[in-house]
This record gives sequence, structure tokens and C-alpha cells, in this order.
Amino acid sequence: MKKYLIAFILLIGYISNLFPQSNISKSNNYEIMTASDSPSVNYTYATVPTQFVEANGIKFAYRSYGKQGDIPVIYFNHLTANLDNCDPRIMDSIAQYRHIISFDYRGVGASTGEQGTSIADMAKDAVGFINALGYKQVDIVAFSMGGFITQELLLQEPALARKIILAGTGPRGGEGVSDVVGLTYKDIFKGLFTFRDPKFYLFFTQNKTGKQAARDFLKRLKERTENRDEKVKLSVLKNQLKAIEKWGHDKPADLSVFKHPVLVVNGDNDRMVPTPNSYDLAKRFPNAEKVIIYPNSGHGGIFQYYGEFLEKAIPFLIK
Repeated sequence: MKKYLIAFILLIGYISNLFPQSNISKSNNYEIMTASDSPSVNYTYATVPTQFVEANGIKFAYRSYGKQGDIPVIYFNHLTANLDNCDPRIMDSIAQYRHIISFDYRGVGASTGEQGTSIADMAKDAVGFINALGYKQVDIVAFSMGGFITQELLLQEPALARKIILAGTGPRGGEGVSDVVGLTYKDIFKGLFTFRDPKFYLFFTQNKTGKQAARDFLKRLKERTENRDEKVKLSVLKNQLKAIEKWGHDKPADLSVFKHPVLVVNGDNDRMVPTPNSYDLAKRFPNAEKVIIYPNSGHGGIFQYYGEFLEKAIPFLIK
């Protein structure tokens, strides 16, 4: 019993340090702007300031930059991700052509409130966040759990989205989606005992190519050295996993009513949201493009093949 208690304590400490402590507290010193402020193309994701906006009683932390335009690109992130978990290569490349915005979900990072246990509630928060910024329509790039939230957003406010990119994700009730809970905890413990970030295992294949891609990706996430986001709490992990498990057991939604242009991409060996879900998801959208599957890659295929992903994603977003 004692050894399990020690392991649990170590796990809590490990998870709480997955994301470096911000140099700035939630209560002060962040540069606060409004949606009317022009995002500068001179920023990179390593230097763009963190901003705040209030919606649904929550103070959402977000980062906004890139080429000015009426319709921004909103990036919906993955399980337990704060602002520092966006791949700067993807963010900076899109920012050259489009205004792009990333944000912390409720209770995550520097956003206030308590993380809920419903994907639909997360979508409701996202709608409130976008409305608070003053946008009537947005394009969406969503990864993993962000893709689940995007689908629920469509069910709530279909006119809010224009174009959608869905990476490493699947439909509600999809094959193996509810199994992400056990897999996540397993790889967290694996990361604990090997002194590695769990994303090393969760996002990438464990061959030579995948391991190098994992190291490169995790190195990129550390490029921002100042004004990093707040730590992600253990309660966020527990609540988000609970939400995913429930969503994975729910009945599939009817996505055939949505005529939005959709691009679905994934790796060919996704363990978190099994790759067949990508084909299933694309079939459910009547205006989806041909599914793109990257070889010898896992859940984080868009990070391993970010160059190839951007060659397709940017034309899709600007045409």
C-alpha cells in the first residue's frame, strides 16, 4: 500500500509540473487587449502576449496574432493542454496568412473557473469566448479533444463556423474513444518512471522515427521562455478524461446536416483516437475533402509532419 501511495504522490507532482510555471500570475501583469486591437504580424508564438476576455462568468486566457482579417482561425487544443502546448511551427505558419487565436479552456492554465466534465459544456464556453471577442464567424483548426468540442459547437451554433480542420480526432461514440482514459493514465505513469513528458508516448510511435519526432516537438514547445502559461491542475486531467469517456459512450451525432468544408487528417497509427475514426468522421460530413493519413506516425501526426500538414492546411484556409 505504501509504495502505491508514494507513486500516487509522485504522479500528482509530476502532472502538476508537466507545464512550466508562468512567470506571471493570473491576477496581474498580463497584457490585456480587446478584439478590436490589431494583431501584429511581427509577433511569433514565442513572443505574442497573453490576453484575457470575459464570457459566461469566466476570464479566458488567449493569444492572438497574425494577418488581420474579418474571420480568424481559432485553434482548439487537446486534453490537458494550456497555451504553451500549441506547436509554434503550425501557429506561426498559419499566422503569416491568417489571424490565429489559441485559448485556454475553462479552468485550464490562466483561464478562471473549474474545468467541467462535459464536452458540450466546453463547446458552450467556446461559443461564449468567440462571441466575447466580437466574431460572428470563424474558421477552426482542432486537434484531438478539440475536435470533439468542435463537433459539439456545430450542434449548438452551426453558423459560427465556416471551415474546419479536424486532426487526430473522431466522431462522438467513435471506436475506442472511451478507452483514452486508461491509455492516458498508463502513459502518464510510463512517463513518470522514464522522466519523459507523456506526450512522448501518447502522440508518437515508439520507433526511431517517432521518437525523434517526439523530441523535436517537445523541444519546440519550450521555445517560449518568458510569460509562459499557468500550470495545469490534476483536477483538469480527471474532469477532461471523465468528459471524454462519457462522450465516447454517447450516441453518434448526425453530422450530415453540416455543409461546412472539412479537412480530416491523422497519423496511420493513432493509439488515442484510433485512425479508423478519421475515415468515419470524414464520411459523416457531406463536404469533407479526402482524408489525409500520414505514414509511420501516431496521434500527433500533424506535429511529426507539420510541413506536409501546412502545405494542405494553409491553401484550405485561404481559398
